Amino acid sequence: MKISEASRVSGASARSLRHYEDEGLIVPGRCSNGFRDYCRSTIDRVLIIRSLLESGLPLRLIREVLPRLTDEPDVGTDVVRAEFLYEVQSYRDRLAARIAVLSDQHAALDTYLREARRPDP
Repeated sequence: MKISEASRVSGASARSLRHYEDEGLIVPGRCSNGFRDYCRSTIDRVLIIRSLLESGLPLRLIREVLPRLTDEPDVGTDVVRAEFLYEVQSYRDRLAARIAVLSDQHAALDTYLREARRPDP
């Protein structure tokens, strides 16, 4: 299917599809006229990419784990799943640590503003 239909079916914009291709996440076929040709397996891969992005995973992590999730039939599914879950958990833990730091900074700013707005006695 052409990029416009692939976009409609996958819910990803044509620009996003081209970006995924530029990032090496998908490799659509090419028609004799040079137009991209998206097969069902490429669309399925786009749906996985979109789902992972909507979950908050960065493209860098998706790029790392996507081949292990979809391209390596000789690796056991349980092993790939465990590695992927470890990567996701690690990313989540780093995110939680950043949130904690930001929460502390937010609380410190609230305290500062409260004190700064207090009328002089």
